[in-house]
Order: sequence, then structure tokens, then C-alpha cells
Amino acid sequence: MKPPAAYLPAAAPALSAADQEALTDLYVRGTPENTLRAYERDLLYITAWKSARFGTALDWPETEASALAFILDHARDLSEAAPDDRARETAEALITQGLRKSLACHAPSTLDRRIASWLAFHRMKNLNSPFGAPQVKQARAKARRAAARPPAPKSQHPITRDVLEQLLATCRGSRRDCRDRAILMLGWASGGRRRSEIIGLMREDVALKEFDAKGVVWISMLETKTTAKGETPRLVLKGRAAEALIHWIDVGGIEDGALFRPVSKADRVLKRRLSPDAIYQIVRHRLTLAGLPDGFASPHGLRSGFLTQAALDGAPIQAAMRLSLHRSMAQAQKYYDDVDIAENPATDLLG
Repeated sequence: MKPPAAYLPAAAPALSAADQEALTDLYVRGTPENTLRAYERDLLYITAWKSARFGTALDWPETEASALAFILDHARDLSEAAPDDRARETAEALITQGLRKSLACHAPSTLDRRIASWLAFHRMKNLNSPFGAPQVKQARAKARRAAARPPAPKSQHPITRDVLEQLLATCRGSRRDCRDRAILMLGWASGGRRRSEIIGLMREDVALKEFDAKGVVWISMLETKTTAKGETPRLVLKGRAAEALIHWIDVGGIEDGALFRPVSKADRVLKRRLSPDAIYQIVRHRLTLAGLPDGFASPHGLRSGFLTQAALDGAPIQAAMRLSLHRSMAQAQKYYDDVDIAENPATDLLG
């Protein structure tokens, strides 16, 4: 992917053309693909907003007035604004372009992410950002507090062990079934892997040498959302999960390259890797086959389900985090707290 020039490092007069090209390459290689995609989406949105709001292109550096207007436009419910309100007219233009879903107030996390991207674009150009100005910083903090809301779960329900067993029961004998079984079991049993982590695995990331003697498969991931390249510890698969992965490697003929790949309608394994959306479709398909309602869970349910099951089984949170690779104890603790409060005897005082 070739990133837009707006978030590539600014040309430095002291650098030769070759050095400038090397610096640009360093930025691209040193930025996770998911972040590059987020940058691209945010740049498209910000550019369209500035054009609709002020009729001009982005400035480098951007003005404090534009930064403040961006915060104000996204910190209130515009459905309550007058039809000729400039912020509402801008939002409606973005909805028409398919860049905004509704006139509702932006979630604080969405606004924060877009501002963070805008800040990053300024840093890459070696420019000061308007979002560091005292009034703009204060407005941003007030907007975050004014729009504060309980975070929506990434999956409506966790895929706990009993739910996972229902999904696995739909995987029978085809190559696609074997692949889906391996994805579900690896995604759950290795600590609740994210979609990008699952599709990013290569055949050479899987070590089978100790399986015959110890029943263990080792998995090496290049990086995760919370770990950098070269700093991600090896993860382990045992028992049925290890067997399912080995079976997929065997029936899929996976000797090198991407570990998980599309399977054609003729049950032929293709060469390319799966897309992140494919994991969503696989989970959705298996939920439907298992007779569970539409929207019951998303791929993140594998992650939340692993931690919820660990709490239900009484596994120490530190042990669960060594597999889930959560950086924040507070984040992982939420799953344990949900289990603790549900099992609290004080909740049954009325019988």
C-alpha cells in the first residue's frame, strides 16, 4: 500500500533524494498496516470535513480556528441543530459522501482517534499541531467529558467454552470445515487472538517439533496490537486445539506462506491469505449454523470468551494475560469483575 503524501515525512533540505526515500520507507515499514489503513480513512474524512466546512483544502500547519471547529462540530448531537446550522450542513454533506453515518454526536474514542491521526500528520511534517494550543486542548477535554458514555462491548456476547463447542460442532469434514475449526480453536485457545493476528500467521510461525513428544505446538507472532516486532512472546497450543491446527496444515497442504487461506466452492485451498473480514464472516456463518441469533457475537467474542472462561474456571488473571497479551491489568480485570459480580452471593438475597 502506498500511503498518501499527507502522512509521509516532510522533505528535508539536508537529506539527499536517496535518504528521503529511505526515510519514507522507514515510516511505512515502521507503522502497522492497521494504523496505515486508519490514517488513510481519517485523512479522507478530515479532508472532506475541511472542504465542506470551509470550502478549502487542509493547511499545514492547520489553524487553531479549524481545530476548534472540528471539535465543536463533533461534540454535539446535530440532529437537534437548526437546518441552516453550518456544522449540521457539513455533517449532512459527509453523510451524502458516505463518510459519516448520522447526525449523532461522535463517540469520544472516534473523535480522539481522528485528532490523534491529525496530530501524527503534523509530526510527520515536522510541524506544530494546533491541538496543542491551550484553548483547543481544553475544548477537547470538555468534549470528551460531555460525550462520555459506557463503552459498547466489541462483541455482544463472549464466546465461552460452551458456545465454542456449539460452533465447532458445525465443522464437519470438508477442507473449509477443517480450516474454520482450526481458526476457531487457535483464536480461542491461544489467548483470544484478534482478527489481524490470525490472518497474519505464516506456516513458518508454527513449530510442530514438540507435538509428538509433548503434545505442544508453539506459535510465533511477529507483532500484536500490544507488542512490537520482535517482542511478542511465543504462544502455545495443546490438546484438541493443537490437533485441529495440525489437521488443517495436513489437509490444506500448507507447506509455506499464509497459514489460513480461502477455500473455493470446489473445496480447493487457494494461495492467498484470508482477509480480516473473512474471520468475521466465518464466525457469523458458524453462529448461524449453530442456531444462535444474528449478531450474537463477533470475532472479538473469541478474546472476551477466553478471558471470561478463564475467570469462570478460576485461572489466575496473570496466567490468562500471559496468553491474551493484555498490556493493561485493568482491561483484563473487567472480564473477571463481570464473573465475580454474577457469582456474588449478595446478588441472591431476595432469592
